[in-house]
Amino acid sequence: MKRMVVVCLVFLAAALTAQAQIDKKSFYSALSSGQEEAIDKVLSKLESEKSSPKVNAYKGALTMKKAGFVKGVKSKLKTFKEGAHLLEDEIKTSPANTEFRFLRLTIQEHAPGILNYNKEIDDDKHAILSGYAKLDSELKNVIADYAKDSKVLKGSDLR
Repeated sequence: MKRMVVVCLVFLAAALTAQAQIDKKSFYSALSSGQEEAIDKVLSKLESEKSSPKVNAYKGALTMKKAGFVKGVKSKLKTFKEGAHLLEDEIKTSPANTEFRFLRLTIQEHAPGILNYNKEIDDDKHAILSGYAKLDSELKNVIADYAKDSKVLKGSDLR
């Protein structure tokens, strides 16, 4: 019995170690850069990752951002919808995930009005404010930096 527990723990540790780490810093740098090359580079990395809620949410946000670089209205819309589908699915699965709600807020705030992708701004803002204190310092810094230029999320709102 003891041996079985040890074997299970070894397999669990190996599985956790095998999961590639998503470089949060690179992701947020690409998302905020507005540079197609940076977005493509991180998207390519994410494509090689094992599917997970975070990978899907990150791919969704970057894909929506990439839509701005795609040629042709039809292609732009298709690309944006693909990304929105990925991000929205993860938010439906984990509505309390503050980071996913932050990603959607950033996209909503900058999406062209014609896309009509702005219905959840207030809900996302409230979710971010209520979950902010529980976030890691790296993500808090990203949100605080974003709040400096945001019309929706203010630095004074963050606690």
